[in-house]
Amino acid sequence: MRLYVPTTLPGLAAAYKAGELGPGPLVAYAVTPGLREWYVSDDMEELEYAALGRAAAASLRLVAGDPVAERRRVVVAVDVADHLVVVDPDGRGMDAGAIGEVRVEGAVPLKKAAAVHADADDARDDVTAAAAALGAADLGDDDAQFVVDGAEDHELLWFGVQEIAGLIG
Repeated sequence: MRLYVPTTLPGLAAAYKAGELGPGPLVAYAVTPGLREWYVSDDMEELEYAALGRAAAASLRLVAGDPVAERRRVVVAVDVADHLVVVDPDGRGMDAGAIGEVRVEGAVPLKKAAAVHADADDARDDVTAAAAALGAADLGDDDAQFVVDGAEDHELLWFGVQEIAGLIG
């Protein structure tokens, strides 16, 4: 199963040094029955893109919670055996915050990574503003939600796993 694991650049650096994403449990996003129902598509490429988007939103929350993390969203795409994945781990079903959410109990070896997706340098200002506005957006502030949505206007770039060292500098 292809999973999209949200992280930060410091999180990616730690994974690179350790050779694994973890420790578990890891929250990730994938094409789940709930995501299929929510997105209403049979196109696997579109569904994977939706799962990546969910992971990017989760990465923004991680960035917002880490004052020293560079203001760029990062998602690692990994392939793991289906039996290692728990779909809808908290039983929240179609709760907007849980759509596509999965959990892997243990660490995932970085050699299982297929790619890394990260913001370009020009997204930093919008990601910085979005991270600062998350709390107000969560409380229903429409202007703050507009700022958060501004980060989503930036497509994450694709990087091969051999490019991780360059990403983390």
